[in-house]
Order: sequence, then structure tokens, then C-alpha cells
Amino acid sequence: MVGRPFSKEPYGVGVPKRDNALRFALDDAIQVHERNGNWRKAYEATLGLSGVPAPKPPPSTATAPAEGPPMDVLTQNFSLYGKGFLGTVELTVYASLLALALGILMAAFRVAPVASLRAFGTAWVTVLRNTPLTLLFFAVMLGLPRFGLVLPFTVFAVIALGCYTSAFICEAVRAGINTVPVGQGEAARSLGMTFDQTLSAVVLPQAFRSVIPPIGSTLIALAKNSAIAGSFSVTELLGTYKPLNERGYSIIWSFVWIAAGYLIITLAISAIFFLLERHWGVQR
Repeated sequence: MVGRPFSKEPYGVGVPKRDNALRFALDDAIQVHERNGNWRKAYEATLGLSGVPAPKPPPSTATAPAEGPPMDVLTQNFSLYGKGFLGTVELTVYASLLALALGILMAAFRVAPVASLRAFGTAWVTVLRNTPLTLLFFAVMLGLPRFGLVLPFTVFAVIALGCYTSAFICEAVRAGINTVPVGQGEAARSLGMTFDQTLSAVVLPQAFRSVIPPIGSTLIALAKNSAIAGSFSVTELLGTYKPLNERGYSIIWSFVWIAAGYLIITLAISAIFFLLERHWGVQR
């Protein structure tokens, strides 16, 4: 049991100078706990057992904003939104590059003349396509460090997103390979070209033209799937709603501007693949 205190001592939390973001976050958190009653409950569960009444929390330097125009949520927290937006763009770009590289490699494995490579490619696609992405995040975040591979959470998120999406890229590319006439590969082999040369110089360039739309759709899904990374301490767009909610901003308009950010990213991806399809796609 805690005895009655013999003196009154001030207490506080030290923060670095000029770190207003951290100071505001701490002040906001104290005010939130005071409003929902957690401040009093925590005090009464400790010093309250000795008969000391719960005091009022220290005054806050950052009060919850009053309900204002919808644009205020964006303009007053533009840096927060910007950091989350750039985090999502970074995840999307790096995970897309990894997914494309692995997806094309696995597609090559699936059509390779070597049985072991075909079995590996099939197993890769089957396991990843039928594994929930959240479960894959847990496996990467918690499993790889057990084998001594300790990396930043952002890198782990890129690995999880890239590997998961590579299974879908693989199937899209393999479907494109199957659209190439068999005679193309036979003609290349009759000229003495190896499997690698045939695939890279003859088959894949023709298959690429027919797989531009499905790959674009898959990468758009990747951008939206990156929201899961916010649950694993990775800076991304969806995670911005938590500090906004703690500061008292409208949760509806917080999500509206988050949705607008994802819309910008997905429209940008759509525009890129529209141009690719217009330039190299199969004319129908």
C-alpha cells in the first residue's frame, strides 16, 4: 500500500527545447485523459489509496481546436498530412519495385524447363496469394528479427508488401506469356537462343504489352494495402487520424482528407499506366 505523502513535490515530463510537436502531443494526451476520466482513475488507483484526492491536471498549452471549416483540418495539420502522404508514396514506390522484380522472376520460374524452379514458383504464388496480408506483416515484423535480421520497420513493411504483391504480378505476367504464340519461342530456340535469351528478348517484350492494365490495377491495390503498415509503427497516410483524433478534430473530415490523399496516389498510378498502355499496349 502507498502511504500518505510527506511533502508536495511538482512533477513533469522533460522534452527537448523547440520540440513543440512532442510538447503539444503530451499536453493533448493529458487533456484527453482528463476529459474521459482516466486521469482521475489512475490517480485514485495509486495515491488515492492513501486518501489523497486527485488534483486537476497541469494546464495545457495546446487546447483542442473548436469545430471549424473542413479545410481547417487540412491547413492546420498540413505537415502531419504531408509526412503521412510522403510515407505512403515511399512505401508504394519501393514495394512496387520489389513486387515487379520478384513477380517477373517468379513468372520466369513458373514457365522454366526446370521442374524444381516451376515447383518453387508455384509454391511462392500459392502461399502468398492465400495468406492474409496482416498475417504476413506479423510474420515479417516478428519472424525475421528472430533470425538476426533487424531492420527499420519501414523496410520490413516494404518486404511484406512487395512479396505479397509479387504473387499477383507473377500471375499477370505468366498470363501475358501465355498470350505469346508458341512459334515465337520455337523460332528463337531454332536460332540457338537459350531459355534466358528467349524469355528476355522475345517473349517478355511481347507479353509486357498485354499485361500493362492488370499490373496497374495490382499496384493500385498495393498503394491502398500500404495502410496496414500504420499498425506496425510505420509512418503512412492512414495513421494520421490517430493524432488528429486526440487533438479533437472532426474524425469525419480527418478521413475525408486521408481519402483524398489516397485518391491522388491512385490517380497518379492510373495516369502512368494509361500512358504506358497508350504507347505500348495492344491495340484492340
